[in-house]
Amino acid sequence: MQRRSQEDRSRATRAALERAGRDLFTERGFAATSAEQLVAAAGVTRGALHHHYGDKRGLFLAVLEQLEQEITAEVRRVLDATDPGDVLAGMTAGLACFLEICVRPEVLRIALTDAPTVLGWQAWRELEARHGLGLITDQLHRATSAGLIATAPVPVLAQLLLSAIAEASLIVAHAADPASARLDTQQSLLLLITGLLRPS
Repeated sequence: MQRRSQEDRSRATRAALERAGRDLFTERGFAATSAEQLVAAAGVTRGALHHHYGDKRGLFLAVLEQLEQEITAEVRRVLDATDPGDVLAGMTAGLACFLEICVRPEVLRIALTDAPTVLGWQAWRELEARHGLGLITDQLHRATSAGLIATAPVPVLAQLLLSAIAEASLIVAHAADPASARLDTQQSLLLLITGLLRPS
């Protein structure tokens, strides 16, 4: 019972820190958020932050990982809801969903603006690949099986498309008008994707 109580307290402490981190990192950005502000907002001690995450960066990584998992799950639900026989419709819906997610304040600030700086470019790309690459690979395998695109090395093609989609997300993140940029990038990415289709 005592061990369970300790686990419950630890879980509650992590949840409080991650909620505070998500709110403050969204509102102020990583650089302008201090460890003191994080623990005050979470209602915990500085020692709790160090125990569970090491430092502010560790908490940022936990918040980012959670956010990426949510994004991937949301896009997957959209893909799963489309007609399995209409691969192009699935790709279009999934892409539209992802770019719409990109204009949300927490995604713009945490995942697209601060993450490349905090993690470094290579680590950020690896994070994006870990979460998004599987979705793209699955869709390309479906398109290939359906005869929609020519037989191609799917892993390489998926990586190239992921790079294009990641670049599109950064265009949206840094645009003066993110909503307009989202429509432009969506149209441009669809042109790239439909260019892969076999001539009918």
